[in-house]
Amino acid sequence: MSLYLIAQWLEHTKWSVALHRSLWAYPIIESVHVLFLCLFLGMAIALDLRLIGAAFRSIPVKELVDRLMPYTAAGFIVMVTTGSLLFYGIPLRTYTNVFFRFKVLFLILAGINVWYFHSGIYLKVAEWSKDPHPPSKARMAGTVSLVLWAF
Repeated sequence: MSLYLIAQWLEHTKWSVALHRSLWAYPIIESVHVLFLCLFLGMAIALDLRLIGAAFRSIPVKELVDRLMPYTAAGFIVMVTTGSLLFYGIPLRTYTNVFFRFKVLFLILAGINVWYFHSGIYLKVAEWSKDPHPPSKARMAGTVSLVLWAF
């Protein structure tokens, strides 16, 4: 079964139709999505700026991560949940939108970048956390993140 057929089936489910036709539910979910997207991006950009050495140089990277991670995680969880609900409300239109496909591609690439950072250079953060200019791999992860989130 193709993704198109799944989206087509999903669009005709009772809850998808109700969500799409709701006067308040869809706009409220969309507003919450944007709000938590801003929370998530704000935290991610703050960390990325520290990783490239452009801001917060006096704060150790480990300390900044520890401070920002609860907000970043909360923003991510709510953002993904509400984004899924938005897709559920209009799955066929969303799936066939080329910009949505690019969005998903950039989200996947950003996720790979996060995995690369946390499973690689961040494992040795104690060695470089206080340096005003982190190692090149950390700077690269921050730069890639900023570029991907710009799209």
